[in-house]
Amino acid sequence: MTDSSSDRAARLAHLRREGLEKGDPVPLPLTMAAMFHLPGDPAGVSQYGRFANPTWDGVEKLLGHLEDAPALAFPSGMAAISAVLFSLLKTGERVLLPADGYYTVRVLAERFLAPMGIGFDTRPTAGFLDGGFDGYRLVFIETPANPGLDLCDIAAVAARARAAGALVVADNTTMTPYGQRPLDLGVDVVVAADTKAPNGHSDALFGHVASRNETIVASVRDWRKLAGGIPGPFEAWLVHRGLETLEVRFERMCNSAELIATRLREHPRVRALRYPGLKDDPGHALAARQMQRFGFLIGLTLASAEEAETFIERCTLIQPATSFGGVHTSAERRARWGDAVDPGFVRLSVGCEPTEELWKAIAAALAA
Repeated sequence: MTDSSSDRAARLAHLRREGLEKGDPVPLPLTMAAMFHLPGDPAGVSQYGRFANPTWDGVEKLLGHLEDAPALAFPSGMAAISAVLFSLLKTGERVLLPADGYYTVRVLAERFLAPMGIGFDTRPTAGFLDGGFDGYRLVFIETPANPGLDLCDIAAVAARARAAGALVVADNTTMTPYGQRPLDLGVDVVVAADTKAPNGHSDALFGHVASRNETIVASVRDWRKLAGGIPGPFEAWLVHRGLETLEVRFERMCNSAELIATRLREHPRVRALRYPGLKDDPGHALAARQMQRFGFLIGLTLASAEEAETFIERCTLIQPATSFGGVHTSAERRARWGDAVDPGFVRLSVGCEPTEELWKAIAAALAA
């Protein structure tokens, strides 16, 4: 896309106006239906709740607008990832995964892809270009990687992997389409957990797949229909509502994260800090080239697991919880899930609280 994020956000808020008849509701209606009135020829209309739903149509229209590509909704981020892997891979093929990305993708490959005869390898995100891509049917990247926030060059990976005959899939959960645009950088497919910032209120699991390749979209849509990995209409309605405010929330979260990261970097109790927006971060130069914003996630390392847990529990404006991207700031010690990070590593997801008030609470908890 050539339009700006602000133009995209402005038009998103008015997409539903297109096609409205006089007297129609301005907000998207919630359609709770497993069956539809269907006499005669069923072609061209809603047929059955596993095939389609008007509320899905509404949220997919917004997601497609943000991605500038057809988008398909799923009941979670992992449902979206699973649909891509299982619809596009077959026995005898290999997939390359990030060694430091969201761990559940690697577990899925080990537990279910490998027994089906689909091989997989892993590679650190920061060195993802090392070793080339020959022999892979699909290359899966996540940048910034969750939780360590290492980056890889999306355009370079896409160009080299596609030259080697591989499809390239990018997990853009940590950035959203307002912060990073992998399809514009050459990848074939974007997946994301809209449970996070797109929904923004921590009350719905959701995910999506987007691609400008019609064959891929058709395959993933068929997988959803036949396997039954469909979102609920109420969750779709919640995410639609969240997407309407994503741009303003994302702006606040990123602005706050940039300021707080700068202050954390100088704090004596912080042993190490990762945030792509810091000029001395290993990924900063690359982030400045391929990201529109530096995101709302900060990785900070304290002296021990006990100190990290105490910091999280004592901060009055941090919600101890897994997941991220909500309006409330949240944090967790990721080593408790088995991620290969320091025991004192904290993934901090900056929310929408007033920035200075949030910083006061964080500083007080560190001092304690």
